[in-house]
Amino acid sequence: MSRMMTQAAVTMGQLQQRLDLIANNMANSSTAGYKAQTSNFSSLLYQQLDNPPNDEANTDNRSTSDGIRIGSGAYMSSTNPLMTKGTIQTTDRNLDAALVNDNQFFTITGQDGQQRYTRAGNFYLQPQQDGTVALTTADGDFVNGADGPIALQPDFDSITINDSGEIVVGRNGQTAVEANLEIMAIDNPRVLTRTGDTAFELNDPALARGLAPDEVELQAGSLEGSNVDLSEQMTAMVNTQRAYQFNARSISMSDQMSSLINQIR
Repeated sequence: MSRMMTQAAVTMGQLQQRLDLIANNMANSSTAGYKAQTSNFSSLLYQQLDNPPNDEANTDNRSTSDGIRIGSGAYMSSTNPLMTKGTIQTTDRNLDAALVNDNQFFTITGQDGQQRYTRAGNFYLQPQQDGTVALTTADGDFVNGADGPIALQPDFDSITINDSGEIVVGRNGQTAVEANLEIMAIDNPRVLTRTGDTAFELNDPALARGLAPDEVELQAGSLEGSNVDLSEQMTAMVNTQRAYQFNARSISMSDQMSSLINQIR
């Protein structure tokens, strides 16, 4: 296989990954708390040839390395979540809550016992084997309070999350605050690593700071929507498809040129 075909084939494989990422963003455009992913591409350096002798005339005002550098295509070097806030929509549902501040997150405990963070505030009640009722996310992860995952006794008449993140429970005509949502502030959300559609983990827990109730900016009865911009994703998809077609055309042209060369006698 010629070098041209190798470069095109390698790049096509990476462009396919970018198309998959764009498709995932578009599929989650209506998922509460979803954060769009962006991708970054870099060149693959394959070989550097013919370093010339150290010549002063050659080095003056030169900003690149000496010699000829031959690459082998491009690769998707990294993906990053876009942590801008999505649109907040009013749902009037008792267990929905939207965080107003960009750098605040609900804390949750996954099925593996690991603490994670999410902006998705659509919570549900899930009966447990010990007879209690746990507050969970749509994915079944436990929502944390100050003392860990929130679990309530089941014999309540009503349950509501208020603007302070308090779980207000009604029993026998009386209401009381039985738990508080644990909400953390992460000054630089880009350090978070995605572990699911709406869940993230933090390699260094010291980067998260617990908030007092008066520091929490929460809107009860509302949900933060996805921050996916469909028009932007469509544009990215078309550009990526064109780049994919260009590389496919390179392979076709290289094959045609090889055929012509083989016919020369």
